[in-house]
Amino acid sequence: MDTYIVGGAVRDALLGRPVHDRDWVVVGATPEQLAAQGYLPVGRDFPVFLHPETREEYALARTERKIARGYQGFAVQADPGVTLEQDLARRDLTINAMAQRAGDAARGPEAGLIDPYGGLADLRARRLHHVTDAFREDPVRILRVARFAARFADFHVADETLALMRGMVEDGEADHLVPERVWQELARGLMEAAPSRMFAVLRDCGALAVLLPELDRLWGVPQRADHHPEVDTGVHAMMVLDMAARLGAPLTVRFACLCYDLGKGTTPADVLPRHIGHEARSARLAAAVCERLRVPGDCRALADLVAREHGNIHGSGHFGAAALVRLLTRCDALRKPARFAEALLACECDARGRLGLQERPYPQRPRLLAVLAAAQAVDTAAVAAQAQAAGLAGPKVGERIAQAREAAVAQALGVPA
Repeated sequence: MDTYIVGGAVRDALLGRPVHDRDWVVVGATPEQLAAQGYLPVGRDFPVFLHPETREEYALARTERKIARGYQGFAVQADPGVTLEQDLARRDLTINAMAQRAGDAARGPEAGLIDPYGGLADLRARRLHHVTDAFREDPVRILRVARFAARFADFHVADETLALMRGMVEDGEADHLVPERVWQELARGLMEAAPSRMFAVLRDCGALAVLLPELDRLWGVPQRADHHPEVDTGVHAMMVLDMAARLGAPLTVRFACLCYDLGKGTTPADVLPRHIGHEARSARLAAAVCERLRVPGDCRALADLVAREHGNIHGSGHFGAAALVRLLTRCDALRKPARFAEALLACECDARGRLGLQERPYPQRPRLLAVLAAAQAVDTAAVAAQAQAAGLAGPKVGERIAQAREAAVAQALGVPA
């Protein structure tokens, strides 16, 4: 029985990047042998075990054979006769198809490197290249290549790999991706250093039009140059995403940045480059995307909020106290201040994700945080008690509370009540 470190840990060590997790392949063993040594079985579809002490994953070497469409349509064979080279051959990219014995890794990232498919050469060439033509059997690999392009911004997708991906899309393989797996890969790609590159690769191979047609149709749609020097709506969307990455935004914010302008792709041609009413259309399209991909609730909620209110947040510098309190109310900011703060960050990404405006300040964000703090400082229980003592009830009490908040905002900001 031989054990090898494989995949991302080997790749990242060669790149000089931190190695956070290690995956292992075991050659020449049976599940019973691993269980007898205290390894804990966790795999459902093929034999994977947790080391009894380190809790790292150890998988038996295996081969895969395509038997149906989609990423689940595989027959897996794992037995002591499967070689390390056969196991590595089923992997997606050459840079992920290298291995090292456990003892060799301690002597350096290239010590005893097992590299049957040229992964090290592709690392040095900054190239994302498929291992074998078996790549075409798993449509998830389209998403993974796009995600790796977002992680390794100085790498390029090999021409032959991109051609293979285009062929997979044309053959309908991308149509069979399950929503949960699409979301998983998109979410991971959104959190990479250059998320726009993920969507550039998906566009290049045609997969974006299949998976996110609402986003794909933004390219070629013009906007007013006085607001958007980059003009093209798709270009702007990618600049916003990369600004979100630059500002270290969480996934909720990055997903909102992806969705908040989707309505511009459905603007009637006769009104371009204006986009009247795109906010409501964006909210509807974002909701459809979330439903189709089964997006988590926190991402859904923020995407909807930013789609509906980003125009008002941008224009809030001209609002009086009453309008500012109404904005807080629509955004449910007093009950969910953390979500409101994320909405403001998304709006800053929008404002700064424009050609030549990346360093422009966004005063709306600190100003609206100050507005929220002033409104939160109002003792609503005391205001309600005074209103009730004056014989008011129901909506009238709510009006008094709103008036108190408006007064507090006006005093804090020096704006009309």
